[in-house]
Amino acid sequence: MTSAQRVEQLIERLPWVAVVLYPVLVGLFLFIVATTLVDLSDRRDAWSAALDILQQVQGRNPARRSSSGAPDAASAGSPFLEGPTVSVAGAALLQRLTGAVTRAGGTILSSQVDLQNLPSKPGFISVTASSEMDGPSLQPLLYDIEAGMPFLFVDQLVVQVPSGAGNANSGKMRVLISVSGQWQRAK
Repeated sequence: MTSAQRVEQLIERLPWVAVVLYPVLVGLFLFIVATTLVDLSDRRDAWSAALDILQQVQGRNPARRSSSGAPDAASAGSPFLEGPTVSVAGAALLQRLTGAVTRAGGTILSSQVDLQNLPSKPGFISVTASSEMDGPSLQPLLYDIEAGMPFLFVDQLVVQVPSGAGNANSGKMRVLISVSGQWQRAK
């Protein structure tokens, strides 16, 4: 007796098994199809997002625009420091850091640009700046530096809060920040 004959005998003896088994199998099939379609959609979305980021980093895709039509702050511009020479790129990095500190409500006390290529970080330019700002302004400053373009990295951050008998928030704190970015020669 073959398995097909056994199944036929079972259905002849218990016809309700076929009635119950059929909708269960159809439901299982529909569930498998639906989960497969959702998985394929998620994979396509992830692939598309990765491709957009790759094109943006390679400079092939212009900056995305927000719903208001203005370029997003996080995606506008080149990911590398721009300038025909390392000196011009260093000046652009210093200008970017000074602008970020000013937007955060702070003032630059002194700054230093390091144009030498260190063996541990070839192609990177570093700027160290000493500034004064209010305590709540530090988080927006760090966000502005790390979220905008070009890609900048905070190498060192030293914060000195004012000391005194009064309220610690009454004076401005001193911030020493070292920021670096990668410069690529123009092709």
